[in-house]
Amino acid sequence: MLSRPFGRAATPPGARRVALGWPDLALFALLAGLGAAVAAGAHDAVEPLRRLQLEPITLDPRALPYYALLTTLRLFAALAASLVFSVVVATAAAKSRRAELVIVPALDILQSVPVLGFLTFTVTAFMGLFPGSRLGVECAAIFAIFTSQAWNIALSLYQSLRQVPDDLAEVARGFGLSPLRRLLRVELPFAAPGLVWNAMLSMSGGWFFVVASEAISVGRTQVMLPGVGSWLGLAIERRDLGAVALAVATMAAVILLYDQLVFRPAIAWADRFRVEQTASVAPPRSWLFELLRRARLLPALVKPWRALAGAVLLLDPAPRAEAQHRTFGAREDAEKRAARSQRIWQVAVALAASGAALLAARYLAARLSLDDALLVLRLAFYTLVRVAVLIVAASLVWVPIGVWIGLRPRWTARAQPLAQFLAAFPANVLFPVAVVLIVRWHANPDIWLTPLIGLGTQWYILFNVIAGASAIPSDLREAARLFGLRGWAWWRRLILPAIFPYYVTGALTASGGSWNASIVAEAVSWGHTRLTAAGLGSYIAERTAAGDEARVLLGILVMSALVIAINRALFRPLYRLAERRLRLS
Repeated sequence: MLSRPFGRAATPPGARRVALGWPDLALFALLAGLGAAVAAGAHDAVEPLRRLQLEPITLDPRALPYYALLTTLRLFAALAASLVFSVVVATAAAKSRRAELVIVPALDILQSVPVLGFLTFTVTAFMGLFPGSRLGVECAAIFAIFTSQAWNIALSLYQSLRQVPDDLAEVARGFGLSPLRRLLRVELPFAAPGLVWNAMLSMSGGWFFVVASEAISVGRTQVMLPGVGSWLGLAIERRDLGAVALAVATMAAVILLYDQLVFRPAIAWADRFRVEQTASVAPPRSWLFELLRRARLLPALVKPWRALAGAVLLLDPAPRAEAQHRTFGAREDAEKRAARSQRIWQVAVALAASGAALLAARYLAARLSLDDALLVLRLAFYTLVRVAVLIVAASLVWVPIGVWIGLRPRWTARAQPLAQFLAAFPANVLFPVAVVLIVRWHANPDIWLTPLIGLGTQWYILFNVIAGASAIPSDLREAARLFGLRGWAWWRRLILPAIFPYYVTGALTASGGSWNASIVAEAVSWGHTRLTAAGLGSYIAERTAAGDEARVLLGILVMSALVIAINRALFRPLYRLAERRLRLS
């Protein structure tokens, strides 16, 4: 047989030649640009720490795109860590009563600890891990952003996993799916729409605290990482309104960019997992998602990961048949043993918590007086009043608006970038306006600094309500229309029960976010003018700047205790109500 040295090579039998088109070229260009951006950020992160002193932060507009790149990479690094953390932690809490007894209270505590509280104790630790390298400070900044994102995502996923409809769970049992297969094929897909919306909200929450995470000031440690947050902090210190406006414009451009490249495709992808018997009237669309579906290069890129996932699933054995068909007596004995083991575990957790509280009390008693404790309790009451007022006001305003947006997919697509920008809007940007107006009108800072806290709280409620309204099956809405539900009956019988689990998650995270935002909003400055509202947030901010670790710890413990008490007394009963009576089954 003669070979063909010239011309097109013969295609092997059974093989199909893939012709690459312009969608593949666009995908390749997008991946190349992403790789170059990540490589540039990673290269700069491992530079010597002394370079930060040799090249201080500048307000030159030409440096702003580079700063925006570094801030965006930190935000997405923290978001990726938050998603991995949430899947592991929320799944453990939803599947194991023992884990739930530890994880849920821990999340309650952690979401109440302010970003400055984490920075107080983690900056030195990360810098010690990477001595002389900028990587330690970068890790501290990413961890600070992580603490503003992870708790909301974990609580949202935990709530979704507890709300899986009974028919889906029954199908999983009928097919004999193992716990891992059920998680990957049933539970995570069911939770995907709410997870995407809360990931967007957490991304915006990272922007809210980006100044504190990039312009680090803890005692004698003063570090400013290149980024939009440090640019904004320097502009506020120098009273440069033009630089503040440039930072806000850059934020808006970056948010619009990653909304189109990341979150719009994610929403369009997650829409396929909606639980309903009819198709969406107007499913969300994304030009990039359509481009990815048309690209022939994508299956080749995804194929190795699918093979790896398949290999992992093959290692996961299906449940044994005898385990699925236990007798009534065997199940009863197993339940008794589980209840007895659970009581022992509860006692062990309570003893461990009591021991930790006793150690903290002894540490504080040796350094502080009773007057310090009484002062912190009084300041905590002031902040508690502010948080309660803002949660009620945000609920009254944003629940109707969120339902209206969530039930109209076209408006959801239009409102999403705007809502992301408003949620990401740092309170620091409004410091000039707040300081100037309060000083000019001789207003009371205790009252008029309160709205700044709302910038970090109301969006948790809005995003979760939008997600809940968007998840209402079309067939239920059609049934309500056919039965003639109107007005209050429509709200009471369809809307409020459907969005209630999502609202509880939003209100719970908004409550924790409010306490966190008080650190930023109760003590504001513009140049050399500084205004302070009496509250626990300003107390922790001032003590952190002074490096007073004992009083910072006291403030954090009181804040955590209050948040846990509120969650135990109010939000956990509401969660249980949603699980018992308001599940989509």
